[in-house]
Amino acid sequence: MAHNERLVKDGIYWIGGNDRRLSVFEGVYPSDRGVSYNSYLVIDEKNTLLDTVDKAVSGVFFENLEFLLRDRKLDYVIIQHMEPDHSACLMELLLRYPEVTIVTTKKSAAMIGQFFNFTAPGTETPGGGISGPGTPEPGSHLRIVKEGDTLSTGRRNFSFIEAPMVHWPEVMVTYESHDKVLYSADAFGSFGAIDGNLFADEVDYQGIWLDDARRYYTNIVGKYGAQVLAVLEKAAKLDIEMICPLHGLVWRRNLNFFLEKYQKWAGYSPEDNTVLIVYSSVYGNTENAVNILSGALAERGIKKISVYDVSATRSDIIVSEVFRCSHVVFAATTYNAGIFIKMEEALNDIKAHQIRNRTAAIMENGSWAPVSGKLMKELLSALPGWKILDGTVTINSSLKEAGRLSIEKLADTIAADLPKAPAPVHEKNAVDIPAFFKLSYGLFLLTVKDGEKDNGCIINTAVQLTDIPKRITISVIKANYTDEIIRKTGIFNVSVLTVDTPFKVFRHFGFQSGRTVDKFADPVDPDGPGPARSANGLIYAPVYGNAFISGKVIDSRDYDTHTLYIADVTEAAVLSGVPSVTYQYYADHIKPKPAAAAAKKKGWICRICGYIYEGEELPPDFICPLCKHGADVFERLG
Repeated sequence: MAHNERLVKDGIYWIGGNDRRLSVFEGVYPSDRGVSYNSYLVIDEKNTLLDTVDKAVSGVFFENLEFLLRDRKLDYVIIQHMEPDHSACLMELLLRYPEVTIVTTKKSAAMIGQFFNFTAPGTETPGGGISGPGTPEPGSHLRIVKEGDTLSTGRRNFSFIEAPMVHWPEVMVTYESHDKVLYSADAFGSFGAIDGNLFADEVDYQGIWLDDARRYYTNIVGKYGAQVLAVLEKAAKLDIEMICPLHGLVWRRNLNFFLEKYQKWAGYSPEDNTVLIVYSSVYGNTENAVNILSGALAERGIKKISVYDVSATRSDIIVSEVFRCSHVVFAATTYNAGIFIKMEEALNDIKAHQIRNRTAAIMENGSWAPVSGKLMKELLSALPGWKILDGTVTINSSLKEAGRLSIEKLADTIAADLPKAPAPVHEKNAVDIPAFFKLSYGLFLLTVKDGEKDNGCIINTAVQLTDIPKRITISVIKANYTDEIIRKTGIFNVSVLTVDTPFKVFRHFGFQSGRTVDKFADPVDPDGPGPARSANGLIYAPVYGNAFISGKVIDSRDYDTHTLYIADVTEAAVLSGVPSVTYQYYADHIKPKPAAAAAKKKGWICRICGYIYEGEELPPDFICPLCKHGADVFERLG
């Protein structure tokens, strides 16, 4: 067979495999789209492998590894997680590459002995060998690492972060500072085979991939929210530009989107303030009541309602949906003086995953002794942070008019309990700055040239003024070096940035001055094609831009902090079909959220760029040193 490795980044290769025949992952979780087993090879002065793969894809894994190494030596294999779907090929790897050094934690070293029938006694000293029955090669080496230890392989420096119980006790994740990559073990993984597109930004990751990622996290890692939050707090201190998990897609764009999901899941905060209805129905009467309830909730303006029959829906999907929704209605028939079998299984699975902080409502049915409601309440009451609403609906065999009224009353109770958006508080004649953020601002890279020096900055105002002739207007902060150059040269390019634009681009062009930094001395994205030039000789952004427009200034106006330029369009071109980024999208999904530690500081934070001014009072004439906005966009911390 031929190799099928994928280039992740210069010198980094995905060499895993897909198992589309796997119908049940870990013998428990159905995997309709199969699963990928990810392993990464990093080529450097010393070559490093991060984890192996499941035995099901061992053939293609070794073909990929052999092809990429060729005559090179394999120096290190970093074992982040000893679960066999990632470590099953370790012994064969040692047979093929006997000089490789295993880099792992002390707990993982002990598990190597458990899985492969040999021991790895105290080998913390350099050059210590793995010994014992079944050792493939006496020359094999083991290097024990712990939190904060580092490994240099040439250009690259790996550091290790212990992640116990995410989701095994021996787990660690690995950060490489040169490429700013987090090799995240099982964290940030997903069900689903990789169908050609390796990167999350190449697929509809807010569709089926998000559903599979949620189902993966909630069922496999979801019980260990506190441990996940501890790792996320450590990760928040790192400059991460790519996440490489052991299952599923590689993340290199919109990292905040996925990080925010993990923060919610790990903190047991619902993604959606909505209602999930889970029911069992033997002859259709309970189902009828549930349909009436779901319609009543919709009539009260509740969106994203989900309804599942436990006899037809797997419990792993129900667990995932409970993580998503704030309110859950359990509707069950009484069966053998207990809870209907499939509902009891679903409830026990929710209990086993220790899902916290949800609100429940109860519906029960019974022809002569309805007790399922009482039993469901007892089970749910044992879960931390669960609240059970008053107004249990009891059905005797089939729903009558009185029962319908009780359903309407329950719908009122649920709707009243759902969080409401706070009513806006506005002082008459006041100017509320966030109101301007609701306008359809785009974000653009404005580029200019002063002699031989290129420069650029981020702006949020570029508008077509006339159609015949084509004219645009832009607004530029007067303090910016870019404004100074436009006044001198009278020409500029505007590149329309896309939703794929990483924060590093905004940071590079928006949070530093071209007077002190040559913004084009080094490429912002070393793996991209680099900037291109239009007919006017100015740079435009082909990587993160979906279009560019060249302008020649015909008029300008000085307006306090900004200069308004009116320009004839001399050239314009579409570069891609990726959607344009709006300011709202940037604020929600691209701009990093303040770290937890920062939130504990006293002072003021800029809503635009996140700069923190430490001090009790913010001077009224203060100008943010990063984004150049005034004191009116700052808000008090704490």
